[in-house]
Amino acid sequence: MSKQMRAEVWKYITFILVLILGVFVTSTALLYLQNQSIEHYTPVPVNTTCTSNVTGGFSNLELQARVQELEAQLRAVELERNVTSSNATIAVVPIFGLIDDGTALNVVPTLMRLASNDSIGGVLLWIESPGGDVGAVRDIYHAVLTLKAKKPVVAYTGGEAASGGYYIAVGADRIVADPLAEIGSIGVLYVHYDYSQNYALNGIKVTVFKTGPHKDMGAEWRALTPEEKKEIQNMVNVYFQSFIDAVSYGRNMTRNETLKYATGETWFAANLTGTLVDETGNFQTAVSELERLMNVSSARIKLYEYPTGGYSLGSIGSTALYLDPRYVRLLPGGG
Repeated sequence: MSKQMRAEVWKYITFILVLILGVFVTSTALLYLQNQSIEHYTPVPVNTTCTSNVTGGFSNLELQARVQELEAQLRAVELERNVTSSNATIAVVPIFGLIDDGTALNVVPTLMRLASNDSIGGVLLWIESPGGDVGAVRDIYHAVLTLKAKKPVVAYTGGEAASGGYYIAVGADRIVADPLAEIGSIGVLYVHYDYSQNYALNGIKVTVFKTGPHKDMGAEWRALTPEEKKEIQNMVNVYFQSFIDAVSYGRNMTRNETLKYATGETWFAANLTGTLVDETGNFQTAVSELERLMNVSSARIKLYEYPTGGYSLGSIGSTALYLDPRYVRLLPGGG
């Protein structure tokens, strides 16, 4: 089975590399044509605003991100899974609340230890989260991929696995959810708060000393420039493509199928059986499904607890987030 999956991943990597090569050849050809017509070049006045548009396909950054993602998946697939009846213990790892660096600091090492712990036969990720920070979510997701290559992993939610919470869930072998659990919110969120008028009304003046025009990009004391808005949108798009890739890979769906659910909204799990979730049920349903994958009739349950993080992302506008937008209202600075 691992050889088949490895072949599929290599096929995707080859496809992406061919795309990158095509972009390089096209860029080289365009550069050559520009050099041929350089003698007819007329300098652009200093006060002229120059814009560039990219139409169709993926940007170089998006392609590079996809290649790295596929390589990570390939490395995980190449690991050997060893499940025997002698290690009939299930480790339950909770991932509750907002996912930030503190969450990753606790969860990632735990998953790495479980991957090498021969006494653990399978892992149940209990996810109750609206999502969180991009870096933390992706760190946990990649740890889940590595863990899954060593032993069965089932993701379960009784209430909510949205955005980054769902991103992590798709790394598991199977997803089990309560019928009324909220699933989805596939997308990326960036929020910028502009308090400049509030500062002015209260007589607050902000003086900024910076080394570059965009060093304070996203700061609440000023508005974003058109150029900065474009840069942020590009960043959000790259993160979004990575999210789509993870869901497509984890749920064995085409990109077009995944995009149908990438509207940012959530649905009841009962309406997603066979697509974003595998089965509906309660915690015991998830345990039974994991026991089936472990090929055991009754497993011991061991809970791996860690301090659940609070609202510690700080300024929500400082980064692009895999976060359910409804949760913004609950954060400091939210509406």
